[in-house]
Amino acid sequence: MSIFNLWQNNKKVFEEKNVEQILTFCGDGKLYDGNATSLEFRELLNNVPLRYLQKYSEDCLSSSFTNSGFVLQDLINQIGIRLGYKCEYGLYRGRKNQIGFDGIWNTKDGYQFLVEVKTTDTYRINLDTLATYRRKLIEQNRLIENKSSILIVVGRQDTGDLEAQIRGSKHAWDVRLISTDALIKLMTVRANLNDTKTFQQINEILRPLEYTRIDQLINIIFHTAEDLQLENDVNDEINSSQENDHPKSNKDEMNDLCIEKISKKLKVSLIKQGRCIYSSPDNNYHVVCIVSKSYKRKNLLRYWYAFRTAQKEFLEETEQSYIAFGCGSDESILLIPYSIFESYLNFFSKTEKGNRYYWHVEAYQKNNTFEIRRNDDINAEVTKYLI
Repeated sequence: MSIFNLWQNNKKVFEEKNVEQILTFCGDGKLYDGNATSLEFRELLNNVPLRYLQKYSEDCLSSSFTNSGFVLQDLINQIGIRLGYKCEYGLYRGRKNQIGFDGIWNTKDGYQFLVEVKTTDTYRINLDTLATYRRKLIEQNRLIENKSSILIVVGRQDTGDLEAQIRGSKHAWDVRLISTDALIKLMTVRANLNDTKTFQQINEILRPLEYTRIDQLINIIFHTAEDLQLENDVNDEINSSQENDHPKSNKDEMNDLCIEKISKKLKVSLIKQGRCIYSSPDNNYHVVCIVSKSYKRKNLLRYWYAFRTAQKEFLEETEQSYIAFGCGSDESILLIPYSIFESYLNFFSKTEKGNRYYWHVEAYQKNNTFEIRRNDDINAEVTKYLI
């Protein structure tokens, strides 16, 4: 049984194991370029929730073990994938006539990072060697000179000596440095944003930019705050317009439970890409999952959701797209193909907040029948989409 099959069948085992123990379940437990252990371990990382990436990274940094540096290298590249980059894995060990980079991250706008991973900054890094890797990759047309830079990811936060080394080198304008902890925080921020475009702006921080004029930093802060404020505005609107007959529930927990059931229904793993948005590891499936408490109205239950433009754009990126509505709990989930749901949008009310807006989606449950309210009074009967 592969490590991924074990994950699918018994996730509780993984809660109790550290990453060194997990690695022993993969192939022969030894990481080499292209071997079964590497392939199985990377497949597992493609499918685990964010908290495991953080836990496993901490395992690598808190205690040294065989292949811990290689494990951290794979974890950092997976974090890059969760940040929205298209990742090319590098080599674990240098080989003759091979360029020894740890990873190449490609952004949607064509920018590229040559990634170097270090568990510690105890030893000086040969920046000339990294610059040579970059130059050779440019010569091979694998990097673009004016649209690429070097990103060094260091395990520890105390990077003073390495920072001084970079500042004093001729490569200072091509190199940036970030700790593993900060990179994980960036991944966490992305998971809580509504609009992936906001995070594309945040990613600018990783590029070697000159900040004498700080307008760009201010714009990044502004757009991030605006993104988070929209969520608060929606919650305020719900709270002011509804009388809740049920105790306050944990939306994040309910979302996780719903996604687990949706994943089983679609028979694909679903990885969190932002607040309420998920995709399969191969990016072929996109799912937006929104949850609501139940609100009692006479002889029926009512559910209220906000569907955002950013979520709409995300679902339009692939044909296998679904909008999921958690109705009170994970026991009642409507999983509607986006191609069907899209036809309802013109019949929903809409609220505009500056250059952002969202549609009001109301679902009604009477006994075992579910309907989505339309402004033309011809409600859409959606019981068949219940999972």
